[in-house]
Amino acid sequence: MKGKKYEDSLKIIENSKLYEAQDALDLVLKTAKAKFDETVELHVRLGVDPRHADQQVRGVVILPNGTGKKVRVLVIAKGAKADEATVAGAEFVGAEDMLQKIQSENWFGFDVCITTPDMMGLVGRLGKVLGPKGLMPNPKSGTVTTDVAKAVADVKAGKVEYRVDKTAIVHVPIGKASFGREKLFENLQTLMDAIIKAKPAAAKGTYLKSVSLASTMGPGIKVAYRT
Repeated sequence: MKGKKYEDSLKIIENSKLYEAQDALDLVLKTAKAKFDETVELHVRLGVDPRHADQQVRGVVILPNGTGKKVRVLVIAKGAKADEATVAGAEFVGAEDMLQKIQSENWFGFDVCITTPDMMGLVGRLGKVLGPKGLMPNPKSGTVTTDVAKAVADVKAGKVEYRVDKTAIVHVPIGKASFGREKLFENLQTLMDAIIKAKPAAAKGTYLKSVSLASTMGPGIKVAYRT
């Protein structure tokens, strides 16, 4: 059962129409009627078969205007690297003690986990609990690195990871409704450029099957996107 605000929002959208990106964003902002600052999300259906390793679409990009979300960072490191992480602004820094906290207390008070390569053996043991929550560090996303200071800075600056799911759709936040159209448009362009550039050589036919935008509580709005 959808609420009245959602039903009212549907009335100003032509369901069969493909909107130009900036017009779509205008509609997203008009339909973001919740009492909180809604997140604006991008949903892209790709012409790939994610069951095949050579058709995976995954990467990271730093949004020029950030995500609008305060990101809590956990860094698993020792010695000088732990000190670098603290100086860079990581909320939580530690090694075996933090891993024990996750394991024994079921603690997940962080949004991103970064670790140094030498600690990955220990972190990997928690793969079954970190993986399903999307918190497992990965070299491809820049969260397994010797340059922990840069990794923390990038995450704080608005780095997001995009990854095709098993239904061949990429879901990524591009900012908050309070950003306004222009900042959201800049973020959208940066993200779409990255997704287009990441097209696998093995992908055949139409790569961008459909593109849509929506606020947290609002309806999806179809976007005309040409490569």
